[in-house]
Amino acid sequence: MGCVRPSRGTTKARSRGRGAAVPHRPPPFRRLVYRLVCRVPRGKVVTYGQVAAILGQPRAARAVGTALAALRGGLLGTVPWQRVISASGRCTHRDGLSASVQRDLLEREGVRFDRRGHVDFAKVRWAGPRREWTTRLRTEL
Repeated sequence: MGCVRPSRGTTKARSRGRGAAVPHRPPPFRRLVYRLVCRVPRGKVVTYGQVAAILGQPRAARAVGTALAALRGGLLGTVPWQRVISASGRCTHRDGLSASVQRDLLEREGVRFDRRGHVDFAKVRWAGPRREWTTRLRTEL
């Protein structure tokens, strides 16, 4: 499952009185969230807050959750949303998908959970991208 830049899909828009197909693109922050989450390797996880901090928006954990909840169509199968979990180390629910679906997807990738449903961050937390990539990404925001 490879990640692509989230710019697929079209919407109808009015241009000079005529209907024209215009590519549908998520807002810039959401695109950055998707690009970052695509870099998380199989078998590793990040928290919503960690994603926000890497993007230079340390208080935007809920915005990261909103961006992932907005995944639809081809992006839903492309962006590995299941690799983003709560700061407590537990899976969270997502529009129409229960936490058990997220846990199942992560277990297929080799992530292990304890009896209480928590991951061991010392073993599975992703350290994040190289600094150069992060700096370049922040300038796009």
